[in-house]
Amino acid sequence: MAVNFAFAQTGSISGQVLDEKGQPLPGASVTAGARSTATDVNGKFKLTGLPAGATTVTVTFLGYQQLSQSFNAGSEGVTFNLKPAAASALNEVVIIGYGSQQKKSVTGAISTVSSKDFQKGSITTPEQLIAGKVPGVTITPNGGAPGAGSTIRIRGGASLTASNDPLIVIDGVPLSNNAISGASNPLSLINPNDIESFTVLKDASATAIYGSRASNGVILITTKKGASGAPKVNFSSQLSAYKVGKKVDVLTADQFRAYVNEKGNADQKALLGKANTNWQDEIYQTSLGTDNNISVAGSYKNIPYRVSAGYLKQVGILVTDNLQRTTGALTLNPKFLDNHLKVDVNVKGALTDTRFANQGAIGSAVFFDPTQPVFAKNTFGNYFEWTNFDNVGNAIPNPNAPRNPVALLAQNTGKSQVKRSYGNAQFDYSMHFLPELHANLNLGYDISNGKGTTYVPANAAQSFAVGGVDNRYQQDVTNKVAEFYLNYTKDLKSINSNINATAGYGYYDFLTKIYYYPSYNANGQVVAGSQPLFPFDKPQNTLISYYGRLIYTLADKYILAASVRTDGSSKFAPENRWGVFPSVALTWRINQESFLKESNTLSDLKLRLSYGITGQQDGIPYYSYLPTYALSVASAKYQLGDTFYNMYAPAAYDRSLKWEQTATYNAGVDFGFLNGRISGALDVYFKKTKDLLNRIPSPLGSNFSNFITTNVGNIENKGVEFSINASPVKNKVFSWDMGFNFTYNNTRITNLTAVNNPTYPGDQVGGISGGTGNTVQINSVGYRPQTFYLYRQVYDANGKPKEGIYEDLNGDNIINEKDLYRVKAAMPNFILGFSTQLNYKKWSLSTVLRSNLGNYVYNNTKANVGVTRGILNPAGYLGNASTEIFKSGFDNNQYLSDYYLENASFLRMDNLGLGYNAGKIFGDKVGLRVNVNCQNVFVITNYTGLDPEIANGIDNNFYPRPRTFVLGVNLDF
Repeated sequence: MAVNFAFAQTGSISGQVLDEKGQPLPGASVTAGARSTATDVNGKFKLTGLPAGATTVTVTFLGYQQLSQSFNAGSEGVTFNLKPAAASALNEVVIIGYGSQQKKSVTGAISTVSSKDFQKGSITTPEQLIAGKVPGVTITPNGGAPGAGSTIRIRGGASLTASNDPLIVIDGVPLSNNAISGASNPLSLINPNDIESFTVLKDASATAIYGSRASNGVILITTKKGASGAPKVNFSSQLSAYKVGKKVDVLTADQFRAYVNEKGNADQKALLGKANTNWQDEIYQTSLGTDNNISVAGSYKNIPYRVSAGYLKQVGILVTDNLQRTTGALTLNPKFLDNHLKVDVNVKGALTDTRFANQGAIGSAVFFDPTQPVFAKNTFGNYFEWTNFDNVGNAIPNPNAPRNPVALLAQNTGKSQVKRSYGNAQFDYSMHFLPELHANLNLGYDISNGKGTTYVPANAAQSFAVGGVDNRYQQDVTNKVAEFYLNYTKDLKSINSNINATAGYGYYDFLTKIYYYPSYNANGQVVAGSQPLFPFDKPQNTLISYYGRLIYTLADKYILAASVRTDGSSKFAPENRWGVFPSVALTWRINQESFLKESNTLSDLKLRLSYGITGQQDGIPYYSYLPTYALSVASAKYQLGDTFYNMYAPAAYDRSLKWEQTATYNAGVDFGFLNGRISGALDVYFKKTKDLLNRIPSPLGSNFSNFITTNVGNIENKGVEFSINASPVKNKVFSWDMGFNFTYNNTRITNLTAVNNPTYPGDQVGGISGGTGNTVQINSVGYRPQTFYLYRQVYDANGKPKEGIYEDLNGDNIINEKDLYRVKAAMPNFILGFSTQLNYKKWSLSTVLRSNLGNYVYNNTKANVGVTRGILNPAGYLGNASTEIFKSGFDNNQYLSDYYLENASFLRMDNLGLGYNAGKIFGDKVGLRVNVNCQNVFVITNYTGLDPEIANGIDNNFYPRPRTFVLGVNLDF
């Protein structure tokens, strides 16, 4: 840095900002106290209205190190020479479990995404911010409903029937993965605008410190904090429009009439109506949403603070669907005792009011006769319905027919209100007598209350048989966290070494109170009682942990990291309660060797090797090791005299239930070139999970329920991850940044039975709509989870499928379940993500693309409504069909044909955004940024259904993801 100035007490400071080559940097931010400005095209600036005396001037510019210096008011000709941020990138501090490390010293497979790289636009839940940004991480949106959330998988997951969700930790508070009643997704109660960064821990070296909750990876979320200086106010507002991108291709009213008139009998032709109704147009709408956030950050009496509030309203594209969320957050970060005691206080709160649309209308709109009107005069609320007659001649809804889609929405009112608050107080004390020793106490909580109602009037056809619905539900969740650890960090200069040692204790308590309300009809009559498993109406799980970690660094280039954690969970019997989860990692910073240290091209080269074991207990029932009893249903009663009593039946249990464990091997290389202008990582991993927490059929002869949770099975998971980030162009007017990531993942089941049984086909899963008890997937040894299990369709010479004709794969001249074969799977083989941003003067253009390759989807919609029987139904009604009916020619449903299995590989442009930074307006008092975004821009795929991106691989009544257009404004005061 070169600083030249002369004094001229004018109450201003002026100068120029230059890059490392001495070239001007236009658009750099220059701040002094409450005054700020931006450099012009020549890199020059002038700050006015400054008080007399010394003032600290801070200069920031994207891609460069921040630089601060103190000057007296009246200084002129000040020159700042900024250095590229890449030069210090390896010295950046990244968050790890129970502490932090410099990026250059990290031993595990860790990816960090900061706020400047987040996805932009209408973001309702936090995980959407990093979709497509992290190798090895798949984020699949669960449809287009407001706040629907996503299925998050890190390296494909590690379990079959237990949870595959990662552990999410916000500011040191581990969140429960349990659902919250009334919330479509627990993460929808977290305001993405409060988040500063994500750190994803993927291998066991990084995750084993979290022990029993880390088999599926860990996501550490850090929220925004206050900073020293005058208060800074930020206000952002977005207006979003949501539009249906694609609808199921069904017969029009004219096509439908022509089909019925050609193939139907006289009775069926007589059922035709005179209307021309597009039922999908009736249930979908172009909707609006808004997201407004305001924050104040600064320092009061040397106490940094940040206060924020947000209000989001999102109206769904399905009529009657909407979400309103109000959030608030407070962070305080004071220091006491001569900065030896650092306190971080975080409190977040959210209130959501949701109206849930009846999503049954989605399938009904596809299947309903387009020649019938929406409304008709009757006793069912004047909505047209297919009817029969009872014994006395009254019209009643035809029980086999679909219900009027519009009535399903209008006559079903499902509302919920959910309150959630989470936060913590963390105290970090550096000992006065030994500053290298820190004591850290973390006290946290996560509480929520969810309640709601569902009301359907007695005359509505959808619940006519029971006289309507008037139900309510409520749940309280109280999770507590108490952690204490000691950390000792010391440079041992005499032996050119550094040690970082941590030892701690954790207490975690998860308590849920469920309110068991009876079910009522709309007339106030009890339809069914509601009873918990005896006596557990307040399920509770407590976890106690002890953990330690040692990181030893020699000569700043050889690093050894080892950790161990032991967890005890009340979900297991005392003899199996404790699990031990160790890890070890070695890192070699090759670029620090003498033969590479002076290289002008290579800025980073690091080799990482690690091994560790993590555990799993999430997703299994509470008290699975104890004998429990469930109250029998109304049909199972015991008569004593004239009174019938409900009885308690035993539920299946396994006292030997123990931890599911995953061992992970990881080898990785981090690299950087040209002073960090190009950087990336390559990782190869192998995971083996044993003692799977699996749900298997109960032994024959037992009086238990059909399934029991026990430890049976093994899974192997291997893959490759690659990421690269580059800045091909960076000069005074134009810069270009880009990032690409690639993931290959291969998961195989290696065991499913307690004893070797080569004839066991596997566990059939993947239930579908249509028929009774049909499944289209199977978990089998030697195959991927959720492999499709279908008959191989036979085709004629013209390539048209032959109805009901399948290949006799075992050659016994009989087509039965022995001819089902395993083919493809729902999970993709390859996952790719690409991001890029171009900046020209005050303009920026960015996009994010994602791709899955090798994922397959069973088109359940076509299997249901792509046949003649769907139109000419013998049950006294007409139903529409997809245009598939002209291609297959099937008269009857062929649910188990692989004809409906499609390659759903895709390329999706997630986001396209244009931004303009107007700089300071209103007398240099307000900074203005404007942006426009389009989300879900396009999808390139051969899949013929509604959307190729479906987590479980079964496309059935899928809530369409909307195409979203966003206009946003951001103001800094």
